[in-house]
Amino acid sequence: MSTQEQRTCGRPTRSGKPCRVRIYGSDVACGTHATDEDRAVAAAHRRGWSEGYEQGCKSGASSAQSKIEWLERRVKELEQRLDDATRVYEIAGDQVVEVGRYAYRWRGSGRLEVGDRVLLPENYVSRMKHGPGPTVGVVSALGTTYRGEISFIVGRAPVGKAKA
Repeated sequence: MSTQEQRTCGRPTRSGKPCRVRIYGSDVACGTHATDEDRAVAAAHRRGWSEGYEQGCKSGASSAQSKIEWLERRVKELEQRLDDATRVYEIAGDQVVEVGRYAYRWRGSGRLEVGDRVLLPENYVSRMKHGPGPTVGVVSALGTTYRGEISFIVGRAPVGKAKA
């Protein structure tokens, strides 16, 4: 437990004894015994302390923000390195692509490119959202870092068909 100094005014009272009124912070005398100069010094001290505190807060926040931005760049760089090291572009001769957030395999003729429209196999979610049958998707990336089972793309989407 910390002990805090109990300061008193100490200026002589009418009886000649020291004033026992407690003073706090920047004050050098109690309200009764403080002179205009004492009040000005105390106000200047409070103002200086306040400005210093604000500058310290701003400096700390700026430093923390710089550190955060550096860490975010570093995380992106490391994620990119990991992605490059673990990305798979082919599985058993089939091209692997991402459509949205999901990975699919392509066995069809020709290679798919980013932006190609494809027909995706029906699943229980697509059946509820779009009805029965395959849905149209757009290739968003070549390769994937996903390591689970991957469905096959049904085929290329016909030009002009705007389903999904």
